[in-house]
Order: sequence, then structure tokens, then C-alpha cells
Amino acid sequence: MRQNMPIVIKADGLAAGKGVTVADSMEQALSALSNIMETKAFGSAGDRVLIEECLKGREMSIFVFTDAHTVIPMVPACDYKPVFDGNKGPNTGGMGSYSPPHFLTPELAKTAAETIMYPTIKALDSEGRPYSSVLYGGLMVTDGVPRVMEFNARLGDPETQVVLPRLKTDLVDIILGVINNNLDQVEIEWSNDACVGVVMASAGYPGSYKRGLPVTGWGNLDEDIMVFHAGTELDAEGKVITSGGRVLTMVATGETIAKAREKVYNNISRLHFDGCHYRKDIAEIKGRK
Repeated sequence: MRQNMPIVIKADGLAAGKGVTVADSMEQALSALSNIMETKAFGSAGDRVLIEECLKGREMSIFVFTDAHTVIPMVPACDYKPVFDGNKGPNTGGMGSYSPPHFLTPELAKTAAETIMYPTIKALDSEGRPYSSVLYGGLMVTDGVPRVMEFNARLGDPETQVVLPRLKTDLVDIILGVINNNLDQVEIEWSNDACVGVVMASAGYPGSYKRGLPVTGWGNLDEDIMVFHAGTELDAEGKVITSGGRVLTMVATGETIAKAREKVYNNISRLHFDGCHYRKDIAEIKGRK
């Protein structure tokens, strides 16, 4: 096994995106297994584990709406899992994302849809398990070929925050099309704008962190900035305080990825809570403007 490192150790249950270790050595792999199955770091999610090949390449999240028969792709996104810049540190539920992936080509999008997403929906139906909802495929593009890392029966987080702002069609119409099994009658349109989102996390995340810290600076943001709440709540005075590891996601759209990114990072320091941590390299694509 030492010759096949790195390998991926995953808790087989829901672990808020944190039950994954990329092990570079046997010692690290055994430590991860002990943490998941003996220490129960992720509770019952770690009753079983998956040991997988470590795929190398570019990550891409792809989504479809489906009523079990009609399958309509959404715009894809790229997610950043490790907590620190340069993809260093432990995996998280996601530290930011952007859409569309800068490396996406029409051929790659077609291949991902036709070889992964469509056959999956068809297979579920053929097994007597028709699936109506959103299907999210976490892919790794290796040597130009998309390969599956995971599926989720939901919209991804924080990818949702950069996908739905690009949706021009009323989401309610799409949901009704899924429910009423007439999704083929819904015309779904997307904006050509790019979208970038950066997660503002608590110090210590994805480990232990403080709660109840006031979030200030709301009046300092530009008008076209969107802020999505995740780990927040209101205190007795109605003011926003932290209540989770991933506290907020700041999002902006723009004509290009670079312009959307610039908006986010021009505003993100205007919001403040003690110990706030965010990655500085979300959607950083060298050589592009």
C-alpha cells in the first residue's frame, strides 16, 4: 500500500464535508481511520469508511435538475475544500467557489453530462428508483476526462451561492416542473456573468471554534454585493452573531471571473468578527483578466 499513496479515507456518512483525509503515508491513513472509527470524530457517519484512489486534476462540480425523465444541466462551478491558501490544511465543507470553471469547454461539459449525469438518472429509473430533484456530481477532470468522486442529492454548498445568482429563470417554476413531472416544458436561462463566492469562517474551523461573536460592518458593503448567512444567528438585541464554523459567504457577479473576484475581495474586509478567516486565493487564475 505504501507504493500507492496518497489514498483517500472517507467517512461513509454525512460529515458536513469534513470527513475526508488525503493520506500521504500509511501512518497518516491509520491515524485517519482511528480518528473516524475509534475516536468517532464524525459520530455515526464514521461507522463505515471508504478507501479510494486519490484522483489528481481539476475539481469541478456539475449539477442537473431532473424530474426523473427530463434532465437539464445547470452551470458548473469549482469548489475549494482545504481550509488554507494553496489547498493546504484539512478539508472543510468548502471555503469558496466560482462559476463557470475557467477550464470548461463545450466538449468537457457535454462529456460530463452524457457519460455521467444522464446515465445515472436513467440507471436509477431502470432500477425502480426514479429520482426527482437536483443531482450534484463532484468530479475530478484527469487528463481531460471527468471522473466521479461523489454524488450528492442536493445543491452543493458553497457552490449554490455562485450557481443560483446566475439563474435567470424563476427557481419556483423549475421546482414546480420537477414536482409535476413536466420539467421539459420549463425554459431555463442562465446569465453569462461569472460569479465568485468566498467563505468567511471562524478561527479554528474545521476544528473547534468560538460562537457568539458579533458581526459588524454591514453598512459598509457595496450595493451589488451578496452575503449569504450560514453559521449565524441573532442575539437578544437582534444583532448578527456567529454560531458556526462557516459563518458567511460573500458573493459578487461580474463580466469576468477576475472582475467578480475583485468585487468580493474589495468588500470582504469590511465585515468583521473576531478571528475571521478566509482564503485569499479563491478564483485566482493566473494569466487571466
